[in-house]
Amino acid sequence: VQVVESGGGSVQAGDSLRLSCVVSGRTFKYDTVAWFRQTPGAERELVAGISWDTGFSYYGVPVRGRATISRDKGKTTIALVMESLKPEDTATYFCAVDTFGALRWSAEAFGYWGQGTRVTVHA
Repeated sequence: VQVVESGGGSVQAGDSLRLSCVVSGRTFKYDTVAWFRQTPGAERELVAGISWDTGFSYYGVPVRGRATISRDKGKTTIALVMESLKPEDTATYFCAVDTFGALRWSAEAFGYWGQGTRVTVHA
């Protein structure tokens, strides 16, 4: 299973950004896919997750109301759109797959990870 993120970059506070995650080597059925983020010295924090089967989505508290996660079943692609970005959104964003699909939102539940894409939000 390969997980590849893209779409990071440097933006201004208040801007929007779209991150994409492409997963290959696996046929999704009941998997859960999520975006996490991490800053140096901190643990990985859930941004948003989605059930591949049902489309049920869940958001971390810091981004609720500003983030939208979606999936494209035809392309095994997961997108994360974040709006009204703040400097505190600056982090490396990771896409992850939980093949058991248990809708558990801790990083330990996810067995496959991408390399991450960096997002920097300037004040």
